[in-house]
Amino acid sequence: MSNAAQRSNRVLIVATIMVATFMVAIEATIVATAMPRIVGELGGFSYYSWVFSAFLLAQSTTTVIYGKLSDIFGRKPVLIGGILIFLVGSALCGLAWSMMSLVLFRLLQGLGAGAIQPVTTTIIGDLFKLEERGRVQGFMATVWATSAVVGPLAGGIIVDNISWAWIFWINLPIGIISIIAFMIFLKEDVAHKQAKIDYLGSVLFSISIVALLVMLTETDASAWILLSLFAVFVISGILFLRQEKRAPEPIISIPLWSRRLIATSNAATLLAGMALIGLSTILPIYVQGVLGRSPIVAGFTLTMLVVGWPLAVMLSGRFYRAFGIRRTLRVGSLLFPFGASFLLFLTPDSSPVLAGAGSFFMGFGMGLISLTSIVLVQDSVEWSMRGSATASIIFSRSLGNTLGATVLGAILNAGINHYAGGEAAAGLREALNQPTGLSALAADPAIRTVFNAALHWSFWGVVVVAVLTFFTTWLIPVAPSRKRDGAAVASEAASH
Repeated sequence: MSNAAQRSNRVLIVATIMVATFMVAIEATIVATAMPRIVGELGGFSYYSWVFSAFLLAQSTTTVIYGKLSDIFGRKPVLIGGILIFLVGSALCGLAWSMMSLVLFRLLQGLGAGAIQPVTTTIIGDLFKLEERGRVQGFMATVWATSAVVGPLAGGIIVDNISWAWIFWINLPIGIISIIAFMIFLKEDVAHKQAKIDYLGSVLFSISIVALLVMLTETDASAWILLSLFAVFVISGILFLRQEKRAPEPIISIPLWSRRLIATSNAATLLAGMALIGLSTILPIYVQGVLGRSPIVAGFTLTMLVVGWPLAVMLSGRFYRAFGIRRTLRVGSLLFPFGASFLLFLTPDSSPVLAGAGSFFMGFGMGLISLTSIVLVQDSVEWSMRGSATASIIFSRSLGNTLGATVLGAILNAGINHYAGGEAAAGLREALNQPTGLSALAADPAIRTVFNAALHWSFWGVVVVAVLTFFTTWLIPVAPSRKRDGAAVASEAASH
């Protein structure tokens, strides 16, 4: 295989990828647990949300850039460079003296984290055939599920027993071990070539996407600020497209992203990301505020999501061989709205098991949609474009998460305004901002009824987006086959 990572030491490489991925995956949950203690020591509560936003903005924006750089310079140097930046940011976060400094260092952390998921996913595509990839991606999905459970526990232990700085410094030994292992075990044969990096395109893309994401996340800002951000997004976006059309090595290849397979896969992934973030943010609120259950029970309903996702990924190889990749994708896309529809049947008297069942089916469907989209896209391009193609899928999911949080949050607010009067709506929002607000809501039948109706507006939003995801997956060009193996089917998709 020309210009591809050699297939020796594959088990050791996968183990190292899992370690590096865990380091980034656990970051969100472990930091969220420690933030109250950090704010108590550093002050600056107004910057609370930006501790998370700065990381996610930098990570989302650089994903596509790192994907392209890995196609030019190889996976190994780009991945190691990203981990190094992440570790420098982690070390500085632990030394932060104010909330503003912490936000800036989290931004640096995110700049490094943007390399890890797209490049490691691309390496798996380099090392494993399609029929082998499902099992490996199942291991990766398990890493994300484990981090969701271990993160809060680890964060609580660290802040209760040692300095909060160690939630960041714990990354240092893990990252150093990962770098050493990649240097030893990951062997690449990359043809050296003179490449002109599209610096201007990178800057314009970053400006445009950051403006869009800030506009979507800071919806409470004044109208003129939102209009200014929209103008920056549009103008820089137009300039970026013009630059990419004439750049010899564009950061985003317009012809590549315009291919039917890649465009439809990205669209389906974006919509699926919108629906999942809606489920993740709204369902726990419903379980606590309407069903009156504990945070632990609410967490259980989302745990079913992280059980269904890796289970589907691990079983995908068997599904490909038994039913073909087309039927697997179609069934996965059907399970997605099927699971979402469970939300519509929730009432104040429902059992949390019903919510957990919906989460499980949505997670199982997402596992099949996500993996199948990635492997189809990876197998449709040559090595020199695989990093860019893989990064496009991951970027679409991140953008979908941001869009979904904004849109479904707006739907929830609209529902509250519709079912509650001005003072009642204000009182409801004030209660939600209190530590025991959800418990108080569940104890008040009148407010509970209003909250139930408003949340069902958001549930309908999740269902509509899930249905759109289902129809979009049917636009992905996959030739039908039951007798041929998955690789043969994917090769036909590549010709579309």
